[in-house]
Amino acid sequence: MPTEIALTKRINGVKLPLVAQILLALGGCAVGPDFQPSAGPQVSGYTASALKRTDAADGSAGTAQRFVNGADVSAAWWKVFRSRQIEAFIREAVDNHPDLVAAQAALRQAREVAAADTSALLPSITGDASVTREQVPAAQSGLTGPASLYTLYNTSVPVSFTPDIFGGKRRGIEADLASADYQRFQLEATYLTLTANVVSAAISDASYAAQIRVTEEQIDGQRQLVSLLEQQFALGAVSNSDVLTQKAQLAQTLATLPPLQKSRAQNRNQLMAYLGRLPSQDRGEAVQLENLRLPRDLPVSVPSLLVRQRPDIRAAESQVHQASANVGVATANMLPNVTLSASGGSSALKLSEFYGPQAAAWSVAASVTGPIFDAGSLFHTKESKVAALEQSSAQYRSTAITAFRNVADSLRAIQSDAALLKAQVEAEKTAAESLQMSQAQFKAGSTTFITVINAEQTLLTARINRVKAQASRYADTVALYQSLGGGWWNRVDEAPAAAVKPAGIAAIFVPAGALPEQPAMPAN
Repeated sequence: MPTEIALTKRINGVKLPLVAQILLALGGCAVGPDFQPSAGPQVSGYTASALKRTDAADGSAGTAQRFVNGADVSAAWWKVFRSRQIEAFIREAVDNHPDLVAAQAALRQAREVAAADTSALLPSITGDASVTREQVPAAQSGLTGPASLYTLYNTSVPVSFTPDIFGGKRRGIEADLASADYQRFQLEATYLTLTANVVSAAISDASYAAQIRVTEEQIDGQRQLVSLLEQQFALGAVSNSDVLTQKAQLAQTLATLPPLQKSRAQNRNQLMAYLGRLPSQDRGEAVQLENLRLPRDLPVSVPSLLVRQRPDIRAAESQVHQASANVGVATANMLPNVTLSASGGSSALKLSEFYGPQAAAWSVAASVTGPIFDAGSLFHTKESKVAALEQSSAQYRSTAITAFRNVADSLRAIQSDAALLKAQVEAEKTAAESLQMSQAQFKAGSTTFITVINAEQTLLTARINRVKAQASRYADTVALYQSLGGGWWNRVDEAPAAAVKPAGIAAIFVPAGALPEQPAMPAN
């Protein structure tokens, strides 16, 4: 079988030379605990009771949704709303938001640190060449006579190597690679948060716009009614109290409009920030709530896979890995170190003698250093790393619990808000019928105008609540996709800015496949 040759092999996104890879592959010989990823919790679901199909209601936001256990999450999950404007917002945010640029740079920084620290596994070789013209008085040697004038040509190539006998350096590189993994999942978390925030802000903007539209329609109707009552009062058909009551109702409705406009403006400013724009660069693009669609099928990942899908859990796991490796580093620091050194070169008074055997100079040395008495400093340093590992492990468990709670909250919100929307739609229909009946009774003289006013206010409240319930259904779907990890494992979020820069040194060849790469996600 032909062997494919590659310049370097990539481990966790970091290119390492052959020798460094071989030494890292021997990491089982290193002191300290060997990190093992945590298995997912052994539960069959996210909620105490079984999930049921949601209630249906009139309108696009009332689509009945069913939960599909074990279904994968799409990489571009926001497309389920079938809104080109939302897709345009997402593209702009991903291209322009500085948080993503910062996350890409942080990932490259961590990888560069890991690549730099691998040099500790290899010998250090330096070179030195010099030419010295020197005059030495004879008196300096206790003699008399003329001074000695000569030219000295000298070269030297010192080599130093400290074998990683107890694996302290390997554990340090392991910690660096875990830190790079942490930054990688921080990038995924930033991407997920940004995309979810963009969609949520767009939905909120559509909700505020619809509430403002409903309120303005109600204001127009109330103004027309005030004008009609004033005409009837002039004819003596109604009392002045009826006119004043309607004007008071109009004033109350008008008072609800500025808070909605303020909330929408602030939400628009937040949306612009997510897009990487300034508030003054708002071009007015907006999503219409009635044009959005709900997906009929919602994915529900297998609980054991959630710990591999949530970026925050993976980031917390990387911190546990880094803390585990740091225990090994601290343990190795308590043990002796062996340093091997050698030097070879030439010294001659003439260039013609420079390469002769009489000009050769060399030395070989070995040394052992180790702690004898440090008043317990190294021991307590190691124990502090052990405590840090225990802390990271506890924080990992807390992050996992929070993640499962997020999914459960989203699932329950989807079911509850579907029932709420159904109830709000019915409430709006009933309020509209009640207003029509009250108006007819008032014209017939069988009820008071206060009854009509109350019916108007009830209908306005019902319409506003129905709009809020519609927006909540879309927002709940966003929250579910976000709580399940957002499908990052089905796309590539890394940009060239996150890649390690080439060192520009002579490459060390290694057969491709010599070392296994760590997969980004286990197979479903």
